[in-house]
Amino acid sequence: MGKTAYLVLENGKKFQGERFGAQGEVTAEVVFTTGMTGYLETLTDPSYWGQMVVQTFPLIGNYGVIPADFESDMIGPRAYLVKSWCQAPSNFRSEGSLDTFFLEKGVTALSGIDTRTLTKTIREKGVMNGVITDDPDKVDFEKLKAYRVEKAVEAVSTKKTYTLTPEGERRCRVALLDFGQKRNICRELLRRGSEVIVCPHNTTAREIGELKADGIMLSNGPGDPAENTEVIENLKEICKLGLPIFGICLGHQLLALSHGFSTQKLKYGHRGANQPVKNLETGKVYISSQNHGYAVVSQSIKSELGKELFVNVNDGTCEGIRYLDCPAFTVQFHPEACSGPQDTEGLFEEFFAMMKEGK
Repeated sequence: MGKTAYLVLENGKKFQGERFGAQGEVTAEVVFTTGMTGYLETLTDPSYWGQMVVQTFPLIGNYGVIPADFESDMIGPRAYLVKSWCQAPSNFRSEGSLDTFFLEKGVTALSGIDTRTLTKTIREKGVMNGVITDDPDKVDFEKLKAYRVEKAVEAVSTKKTYTLTPEGERRCRVALLDFGQKRNICRELLRRGSEVIVCPHNTTAREIGELKADGIMLSNGPGDPAENTEVIENLKEICKLGLPIFGICLGHQLLALSHGFSTQKLKYGHRGANQPVKNLETGKVYISSQNHGYAVVSQSIKSELGKELFVNVNDGTCEGIRYLDCPAFTVQFHPEACSGPQDTEGLFEEFFAMMKEGK
């Protein structure tokens, strides 16, 4: 049995649990994800930087810790909240338990949390801040409410440019702007024969032009997209290069902002592997994997610059844009994430076709 600790939300609601992983008090934005599997990908996703993740599926950790499945070298969330964690994982690929992994990485976690009630609270009231503490009666609510996720992209982006080379024949070269990229984006590019040059988030248009790339990838990442004013200004110039651009998640939002469109914070976001999206060009609906708290405002899309490409079937929010002023398209969801049917992988093929046409 772990030591008793509490999650206290900024509205005063309290949840009791038991500690595992690293000790300590943690303050973060509390969000939930509905994936039944993929907890390792969630934990190593930089897009969760500055947040505390609630896993709605009750049993977590049953297949252990598998480094080959990590999406990055870092742990994205500041803390992790589950109903029950498995102390005896069973999987031939496993290299340890979550408790040991969290101790090594300094991640604070609670089990025994009433995740159903906690998730319903977030759905009804909206995303809010929370603190993990041993003494719920000494919470500074003013400080808790004031917490903000800031400079997130700067914290998770690569600090220097590096190159990844495909195993077989090189078909093309892609410059990937790293806003907190998941490894699987690079894997999808590499397995199609692209050399990938991973660049820091603040790489300029001139620097990208010097790379002689055939296309530009804008990665996922954490935080409020509107905070990244330098990146947004850079993207205005990057579009003038005339190279094909494919953006995912935060990359989708940032390219929209560079065109003068606007973004908004959603009540509780989309996080999980079961989000339905509709392609407005074909009428087809796909099940997608997503992790975001902000969305592009559909009404802000200027018709002379772009058109909505995908929408969320559940709430009608923008899930993709095809641009008319430059060879670019972006999606809010993760076509590289294999949420089940891998139909949206075809978006990578479309990107490669655009690069081939542009040569």
